[in-house]
Amino acid sequence: MPIQAEVEPEFLQELENHTVTQGRDVHFTCVVNHLSNYRVAWIKSDSKAILAIHTNMVALNPRLSVTYNNHNTWKLHVSNVQANDSGTYMCQVNTDPMKSQMGHLSVVIPPDIVDTVTEGSSAREGGSVRLTCSATGVPPPTVLWRREHNRPIVFRQEGGREKKVVDSHKGESLELWHVQRADMGAYYCIASNGVPPTVSRRYHVQVHFIPQVKVTNQLVGAPIGSDVELQCFIEASPKAMNSWYREDALVSDKLFENPKLRIAETIVNEYSQWMNLTIKSLAPKDYGTYICASVNALGKMESQVSLHRLELSMNGFAEEPMVSGAAWQRGNPGTAHAHPATSHARPYTFTRHLPPQLYALLIPALRYLTNF
Repeated sequence: MPIQAEVEPEFLQELENHTVTQGRDVHFTCVVNHLSNYRVAWIKSDSKAILAIHTNMVALNPRLSVTYNNHNTWKLHVSNVQANDSGTYMCQVNTDPMKSQMGHLSVVIPPDIVDTVTEGSSAREGGSVRLTCSATGVPPPTVLWRREHNRPIVFRQEGGREKKVVDSHKGESLELWHVQRADMGAYYCIASNGVPPTVSRRYHVQVHFIPQVKVTNQLVGAPIGSDVELQCFIEASPKAMNSWYREDALVSDKLFENPKLRIAETIVNEYSQWMNLTIKSLAPKDYGTYICASVNALGKMESQVSLHRLELSMNGFAEEPMVSGAAWQRGNPGTAHAHPATSHARPYTFTRHLPPQLYALLIPALRYLTNF
């Protein structure tokens, strides 16, 4: 009888390629038919290191193991995959010549933002701010800057003129020149490389300036017994001490809330707020000059309101002589110049020619009094 030729081992499928996130598990599957007395070995091709022969581990790596189904399938398992596991793996049969097939393992790493010494910056208005954010990962991450609440990022030229307004900025560094108070707030460094999760870090920009104080009306008139609100808008950074006080009082002390006075503060944003003073049931002694003041580490600013009395006459309201002096915004010496009002107040009679602005103020009081 003819002698039957020995059947050579053969691979039934190609060794797969894998892309795995660091920390996960992966395995290569090698299927060989007609192995006979030959042996299957696993080799790390780039380092030429033998990892296992048949089911016996050679590499002293507890994260590597081999399983065999007692038929034709061998699997090389890699648990808790790390960056140095990347490379080419070979399933080899010790025939002559040797038979082998290879698969590649790529280990990807989610982005991570490297810790920095500071996570924010501050400057005087008109100065410059530089934020830096470094990120690691495989593949290398892209770093993008955005402002909180999708506010625009403004890059300015010399002199503070707007140069470019963008929604985002690409790069590890964000440098802002000639910063203004509107640039204040949170900026986010966002790092991504296609491997979830995307990460971000919040940086805070602080812009410092002397307080700015502005009253809504520098001249306010109201009749005896009515309530009146004096409105004051304040911008300041760093945080300021804000107060109302009487200029023409014997002692110019800060005004505090009591049954007659109410001070309401409404925050607009990080550096601005309303501080409104309500005086209830006006009495003769309540008329005079009120000062809205704000002081921080960089200086002090004030703005005044003249509150005067209105009397009922046969033709409507008639104004009593008001407290002399104009309303202005003024700074303490060495911090800012005084800003006088456009003109001094002068007495006049409220008749049917009452200015529209004062009509809006006086109508509620008139209705109140005429109901008695």
